[in-house]
Amino acid sequence: MSEGQKRQNKLMTAEEAVRRYVSDGALVGMGGQSIGRSAMCIYHEMIRQRKKDLTLVGCNLSIPMDMMVGLGLVRRTECGTGNLERFGTTHSWRKAIEQGKLVNEDYSHLAMVTRFLGGEMGLPFMAIQSLLGSDILAKKAASTGKKYEIIDNPWNPGEKVVLLPSLNPDVSIIHAQKADETGNLIIEGFLAHEPEMIRASKAVIVSCEEVVPSDEIRQYPERTTIPYVYVSAVVHQPWGAHPTSVYRCYTHDAEHMREYQKAAREGGEAFEAYMEKYIFSCANFDEYLEKVGGLRKYNRLRQEMVELL
Repeated sequence: MSEGQKRQNKLMTAEEAVRRYVSDGALVGMGGQSIGRSAMCIYHEMIRQRKKDLTLVGCNLSIPMDMMVGLGLVRRTECGTGNLERFGTTHSWRKAIEQGKLVNEDYSHLAMVTRFLGGEMGLPFMAIQSLLGSDILAKKAASTGKKYEIIDNPWNPGEKVVLLPSLNPDVSIIHAQKADETGNLIIEGFLAHEPEMIRASKAVIVSCEEVVPSDEIRQYPERTTIPYVYVSAVVHQPWGAHPTSVYRCYTHDAEHMREYQKAAREGGEAFEAYMEKYIFSCANFDEYLEKVGGLRKYNRLRQEMVELL
């Protein structure tokens, strides 16, 4: 890729970004953490386009993963956990695993970050010791592939080291507070596994609350979390992480979280009705935002964040 291509304007709609960079059967890296900064506007579009046979990887795969699993679009997950923190487990995911409809491979959060780090560095595997003695190593691989390898430390005989396979997602999806049109990202608050995951990925789609001028990026280069060279598409979508939170922008929407959890717990017609109302009947994420409460709700969630700060 030439310098000119890398610095091109990468702004596009969610529909265009998903059609261009997410294919059926893709290994998808999921950014955000639990109920914070999940790129819901991109995942809604993936669902509308019925991207299927997906493998989803990350640390804590939460509400978007659960939606896609509930619709039968996912064949495999590899993660540290799946939950919505105080709102409970991810019900569709749990039921799919219990019913044998989904392959899941358990790793710790640190192990997942280590795997992305290996991918970032171009290595086939990475060494870790934190899994030694854990139940994660006591379980057999959930598929025919090898989950790990334990070897002796060549420089300290008798000391054990766990080797984990590296990860290189076909596409990773994150939500940021700010980005410029070329893909320079400013992420505030937690980062979790995202820097390593982004640098390990073949393509990266970023949705953001605000698009800022490139001059602002150049004026304050120390604020840039991820440079443009790693980013493939930028989607400008204010409130694009709803119902999850975005640090300094808005808190999570507890009311809507409970509404989704109720539908996912009941499953069947209740789950289908939720998906039809909030995703399939909406042409885009702006229509969804109107359905979940509009400006009055957004102002309340923003004020709650201001009070927390």
